[in-house]
Amino acid sequence: MFDVVVIGGGPAGLSAALMLGRCRRRVLLCDLGEPRNRRSRALHGYLTRDGIAPRELNDLGRRELAAYDVEFRSVGVIDARPIGNSYRVTLANGGEEDARFVLIATGVVDDLPGVSGFDACYGRSVFHCPYCDGWEWRDRRLAAFGAGAEAVGLALGLKTWSADVIVLTNGVPLDRRLHTGLARHLIDVRTTRADRLEHDDGALRAIVFEDATTLERDALFFTTGQHPQSHLAVRLGCELTARGTVKTGSLSDTNVRGVFVAGDASRDAQFAVVAASEGVKAAVAINKALQADALARPRRTRAGRSGRAPAAEASTDLPAAERARERS
Repeated sequence: MFDVVVIGGGPAGLSAALMLGRCRRRVLLCDLGEPRNRRSRALHGYLTRDGIAPRELNDLGRRELAAYDVEFRSVGVIDARPIGNSYRVTLANGGEEDARFVLIATGVVDDLPGVSGFDACYGRSVFHCPYCDGWEWRDRRLAAFGAGAEAVGLALGLKTWSADVIVLTNGVPLDRRLHTGLARHLIDVRTTRADRLEHDDGALRAIVFEDATTLERDALFFTTGQHPQSHLAVRLGCELTARGTVKTGSLSDTNVRGVFVAGDASRDAQFAVVAASEGVKAAVAINKALQADALARPRRTRAGRSGRAPAAEASTDLPAAERARERS
């Protein structure tokens, strides 16, 4: 039996697996290699790794796990169910593994609008996060694509990086109050539905609307929703926030005992560096739960040559002192 099965091998899952490995826990990391940022050429805001390609960062992380005997499998996880005080995890290849804890770090998937050219430009000149990509498009012609207050908030935020920002609602009317607020900041609005994005191999040139008019833009940022890449947390009974992410405590714990969720699938601040931090916090909380159980059941067995910590039947509940009381 594994101490922990980590599902998802991005910054959150890799950081959790690394820390748990250093705690001499038996860890299985499963990953399909399809992170949210796989289209991006670089991630930003990650100290000492600013500008690194996402795939390169994940490759570096996986190589570091080998020193701590963390087992990595390139496979998806399609189900997990409680078996007594542990969990039985079903893999996409038909295999099954048991673990005392499950850490879900599969992230989210952006809901791209059905506009021709959007997918081709995604990660090249179409983005979801100004903090991640705004600097590279500073002082350029930008568009904020979305509806309602979220599109307005995105447009106002983009003014940090460029004075030339326009809102595209893709056929959805905009409330007059919101329209007035944008006008105060010299932000125009186009409510006509978009027909396609004209681009050169993913480099945006213009938005073409259904009325045949065009608007030249250099980059587009969108807010059109997202959904969890994996529905395991929901099937296990984890509560969700109004935004659709998993509701977690300060240690990435959920309302389901033994189940943790870290990374983009749990929090509003969806940055790689934050995901890595959440993974570490979850790992520490899981290890403390395992420690508490081991201390409650004194054993004479010493760690063997494998370097593993002495086994214990963990309760899968966090110690009371460690349990996060406040839910996001």
